[in-house]
Amino acid sequence: MSTHSPSHTAIGRSSAQLAASIVAVVFLLVGILGFIPGVATDYDQMSFAGHDSTAMLFGVFMVSTPHNIVHLLFGVVGFACARTARAARLFLLVGGVVYLVLWLYGLLIDHGSDANFVPLNNADNWLHLGLGIGMIALGLLTGREGRTVSTPTTARGPGAR
Repeated sequence: MSTHSPSHTAIGRSSAQLAASIVAVVFLLVGILGFIPGVATDYDQMSFAGHDSTAMLFGVFMVSTPHNIVHLLFGVVGFACARTARAARLFLLVGGVVYLVLWLYGLLIDHGSDANFVPLNNADNWLHLGLGIGMIALGLLTGREGRTVSTPTTARGPGAR
């Protein structure tokens, strides 16, 4: 008899854990690619921090050393959280909120000012919006599985069927 639960994949992990693992891989990959000359254009112009970094991942997204390190750390945290379904879902939800806040921050600051310490450009802003919405959606959609709705039952006494 099979004991397969609909809330777990064939390898015994919830879909929240799988989603968090995939998101973690993407963040690790992006963090690594940000340090590779050629993938990061104007790599020699990458600054440690601030808006004056002109290095661009894929020639589109502004990057700096701390920016790349944050992506790597986000990936590590994602993998750590993917160990349990609850932590994986929390990673997706909280991470999504963080990216929505970062999107708002990028919209509100002057990209040429010292407040743009990450650094961010318009492409980053819209990517952060997509990441925020996507991660929250994954957290909400994968959190629904495995939940049961309990309904009140009438007490029937011992041995009743």
